[in-house]
Amino acid sequence: MAEQPLLVLAKITAILDAFTLSEPLRTASEIRASTGLPASTAHRLLANLVDHGFLEREGERYRIGVRMAYWAGPATRARDFTELLTPQLRALRDETGETACFFRVEQGARVCVGVAETRHGLKREMYVGRIQPLHVGSSGRVLLAWTDSLLDEVASGELPALTEATITDPDVLRAAVAQTRAAGYAITVGERMEAASGLAAPVFDQHAALVGALTVMGPTLRMPVEVCEQLVDAVVTAADALTAAFGGRKPSAA
Repeated sequence: MAEQPLLVLAKITAILDAFTLSEPLRTASEIRASTGLPASTAHRLLANLVDHGFLEREGERYRIGVRMAYWAGPATRARDFTELLTPQLRALRDETGETACFFRVEQGARVCVGVAETRHGLKREMYVGRIQPLHVGSSGRVLLAWTDSLLDEVASGELPALTEATITDPDVLRAAVAQTRAAGYAITVGERMEAASGLAAPVFDQHAALVGALTVMGPTLRMPVEVCEQLVDAVVTAADALTAAFGGRKPSAA
């Protein structure tokens, strides 16, 4: 007797759920282990999903198919950017206790396009529309780390010192940016403003292109380096959630 359609859909959903932003490529055995499906069932469904464009096969591994991204496009475009961003910023602010904001690149600088302010009385001012240089701060580091042409442009120009901690040497900046890309996030202390700290992680679109930097910022008094390090998982997880909300994916490792 043929399987009931809803049971088949549940199994297909389980297979698709096996793919994550951190593990976009999975082997058949990994998918079976994740889903608990019998080998014969998994083999049949994987073949059907590849035939219909839900999945693509790359050697012995599978990935989500381009056709899925095509279908996701109308849904993600239909949702306003602010509608997706605002709840994530508020949730991150509530989880960390510090100001959460989102920066994008605009005309050679970084601009704040969303913010959820901390409830602490002592805070570093941030507001939507605030423009800041790209060579300072954790969000600037993230924006440079995943935009090669922008890094070349910034590193070839003047790097004015805003504080004693500001990086003004282009080679040192390139090394810091490379470290950020390798780590997947950036922590900075006192680069833009004395006694201010920041922690940022990247958000990507469906083409694995950088959308912007999700950032938590606050006084170094409350956010010394060791506290920033404790907040890394929260910020990276929130950035991954935003990437998923945009129908995005992380770039392939170099």
